[in-house]
Amino acid sequence: MNESFGKSEKLKSKKLIDQLFVEGKSIKAYPLKLVYVPFENTEDAALKTGVSVPKKLVKTAVKRNRIKRMMREVFRKNKYLVSKHLSSSHAFMFIYISRDEITYEKLEACMINILEKFSEKN
Repeated sequence: MNESFGKSEKLKSKKLIDQLFVEGKSIKAYPLKLVYVPFENTEDAALKTGVSVPKKLVKTAVKRNRIKRMMREVFRKNKYLVSKHLSSSHAFMFIYISRDEITYEKLEACMINILEKFSEKN
């Protein structure tokens, strides 16, 4: 099981991010929202993933960055839940939709829940 989260797996393409928010479908599991869209794969990574914590909800940069680090780590540890079931490449964007701080354990439970919902839909 590969638990890396390398450069090729990160969502950086402006074109793909725009497509994600225009055509993407979403799944919510409070305090996370997953927006996803399938795309044509030109590289080796089947998943392109990004995380976002809105400045409007979490005011200080220190707290935003901590939540983003935790989200990336939880996804890195649990991406096997979706990567083994994928038939095509997908772009993911995880958006934090709460004003409150969250513990690692609660975030992990929420992430597992949202990834299982995604696996059921696809």
